[in-house]
Amino acid sequence: MKLRKNLILGAILLLLAGGTLSACDDGDTKSSQDQSPRVSSTSKSSAKPISKAHHKKAHVHTGTSTSHHAILTKLVGYTNKESAGPTGDYYWVTGKAHFNHFSGLKSGDYRFTSDSQGRSATARAVLTYSEYQASQGSRQGEPLAPPAWPENKIVAITYGLTGRTYHGYLYNRSHSIGDSLLGAKSYTSEYNFTTGTRPQNVGADQNGGMRYAEENAENYWESHIYTHHVIYYQTTPLYKANETMPRGSIVDVRSSDKTLNKQIVVINSAEGIRLNYSDGSNNAKQYIRHTHSNQSSAHSNGTSHSGTTAPQQTGSMTTNGPWTVAATGMVFVSDSSKYYSEVKNPNNYQYESTSQANASGATRAERGNQFARP
Repeated sequence: MKLRKNLILGAILLLLAGGTLSACDDGDTKSSQDQSPRVSSTSKSSAKPISKAHHKKAHVHTGTSTSHHAILTKLVGYTNKESAGPTGDYYWVTGKAHFNHFSGLKSGDYRFTSDSQGRSATARAVLTYSEYQASQGSRQGEPLAPPAWPENKIVAITYGLTGRTYHGYLYNRSHSIGDSLLGAKSYTSEYNFTTGTRPQNVGADQNGGMRYAEENAENYWESHIYTHHVIYYQTTPLYKANETMPRGSIVDVRSSDKTLNKQIVVINSAEGIRLNYSDGSNNAKQYIRHTHSNQSSAHSNGTSHSGTTAPQQTGSMTTNGPWTVAATGMVFVSDSSKYYSEVKNPNNYQYESTSQANASGATRAERGNQFARP
């Protein structure tokens, strides 16, 4: 009888041990999230070459964890109400960062993924100060159209937080990991971009939305100049069912010294505009800008004259080599509501007076690139 009891007790212990081992196999459990990502933090002098395999297909559907489901539920609530969220600036902070699937990424490496439906999924990078430093002064590329990029139009969005009205394109090609953080590598895959509303990209005050997350990383670099520490940065777009546009994104950002440690949720919405997240259609009225009368006559074919160096008059614009130069008091406004004085492809911009641009909510670009100069 005693032997039988011992055998039964042994069987129960084995079953319990097996269950414990199975639970530990989950790489996204709280115990593993509380640890630093499995990424080597190397100094500037010993950093290894950047990973060339910058895109992989995700094996797990975006946002399947319990916490992601809870956040998605909140995002659906806010977006259905055309809301800017609890801060009024198209983001909120949930607490500390949570990471997964950083295995194999080292200092300077990055990885963009797509899900089983071909949508942009989680983007991950181990950021370095040298990348941030190299990106300062000018943009490192032109945004790529994300999967299922919809028809775009100029609209008016009035922000409750600031009381100001933005006039510009409704949708931006929104970086998951921005130019200021990852530089030229941020333009290597369409899966580093999602269709985001203008306020999703920069918030109601130019410092919200995705910009809030980016500025957290930028501020860390500014207070840790030439540091050997790295920043683990992960952006996960969250979709409802089979929709092609995300309802928002989770941005996890943490420095290797853990002085920066946040999880930020960004809302992909626009106050007063009903969005169809399946195809990007919406109920916003097209806003018509009143532009300079000479706009239509200037550079209708979009060609440049690289063989000449002397400025030539073209209506109210001039050309100087490959550059088209705006007349005094005029600017070229981009679809992201930044304006420039010189551009290479004027047909890609709205040509209008500086006062008109400012009145519509556009601002002068702080940095130039190979296509446009402030």
